[in-house]
Amino acid sequence: MDTEVSGKPPVGTFDVAALKAEFPLLQREVHGRPIVYLDSGATSQKPQAVLDAMDRYYAEINANVHRGAYHIAERATMAVESARASLARFLGAPSAEEVVFTKNATESINLVAHSWGRTNLAEGDVVLLTMLEHHANIVPWQQLAAERGVEVRWIPVDDQGRLDLANLDALLHGVRLLAVTAASNVTGALPPIRRLADAAHAVGATVLVDASQWVPHQPTDVTGWDADFVAVTGHKMLGPTGIGALWGRRELLDAMPPFLGGGSMIQNVTVDGFTPAEVPTRFEAGTQPIAEIVGWHAAIDVLDGLGMEAVAAHECDLTEYALRTLADRFGDDLAIHGPAGVVADGAVVRGGTLSLAYRDVHPHDLSQVLDQHGVCVRAGHHCAKPLMKVLGVNATARASLYLYNDESDVDALADALADAGDFFAS
Repeated sequence: MDTEVSGKPPVGTFDVAALKAEFPLLQREVHGRPIVYLDSGATSQKPQAVLDAMDRYYAEINANVHRGAYHIAERATMAVESARASLARFLGAPSAEEVVFTKNATESINLVAHSWGRTNLAEGDVVLLTMLEHHANIVPWQQLAAERGVEVRWIPVDDQGRLDLANLDALLHGVRLLAVTAASNVTGALPPIRRLADAAHAVGATVLVDASQWVPHQPTDVTGWDADFVAVTGHKMLGPTGIGALWGRRELLDAMPPFLGGGSMIQNVTVDGFTPAEVPTRFEAGTQPIAEIVGWHAAIDVLDGLGMEAVAAHECDLTEYALRTLADRFGDDLAIHGPAGVVADGAVVRGGTLSLAYRDVHPHDLSQVLDQHGVCVRAGHHCAKPLMKVLGVNATARASLYLYNDESDVDALADALADAGDFFAS
């Protein structure tokens, strides 16, 4: 499956109001107003099913995994491996053995940089990034460049916040690795991953996809992308913090040395050295965040129950409503960075990430006023400073939509923005 989804997905079928009731935090009030959570691009809220699953693990089968032969240890091990299999299926991975648990997508990318990168890249080799990248998919490669003399090259963006691929062939010359986000956490742009992967593979390059902002919102098929590595995180897709994963092609993982050393990741240790374990255990040193893995599994079950096609359709419709509503109410007073529409040329080109610039109000001031209305948005550079420079801003106020948001949340955002405009005009 390419990220250039053909046309709009079918209309979603789940009841958003009923779904929202399953999230304890979304029942709260702040400053005497119902909370309107529009910061899922930073972290999603957690449904009761996830909280309950983690509580049950601690209450009923709290034991370390892959070590004990007693009953609750075996059940804990089964829970972890069941979660791995569920995540592999959710990602469209050929095998659960290709899924490595990490603590987040950042660690997954660092794993590739340290293990694959330091094995395969040398002075003069080229890593190709894009101007849409989060710092997590920039800094590890800059560290490698400083250490090894690797060149870091960049794919630019156009005035719609989409990748400018006019000179892609020239940019790919000599490239050994293409590292690209599947969805921008600033502009919402959805790069054409399969097109990029095909072009990179044509010159012998390996492809790493940062899918942190994609997997929670769209059906995922890592083999359809023809990627080589895919980094994901649990906390943006209804799961707990502190758990993520790296999917990688088995032949690549088998050829990579361990990232971290210690317990669990070995086959044997002597005074003279060690033999690493097979994949994926080789990359899972020490005690894993077991409760978080169990919680992530519960989050995947919730998403499966809704259907990712329905989630994508709901967010597509809601994003169109948000773009239309904000444009109608504020006109030129409000700029929204990124593609002007959700669908262009028959393909879905943006997700529900709306980076706002309202008049001359500083994003941090704007977010504080919105907070008084119970509206939660993120203000800052969103760990994407190179992109901020291209956009000509230091920061934005970012509203990011998810499956538990509906038109009433967009209306609340618009009303709060209007009040903010009155406040700063006075």
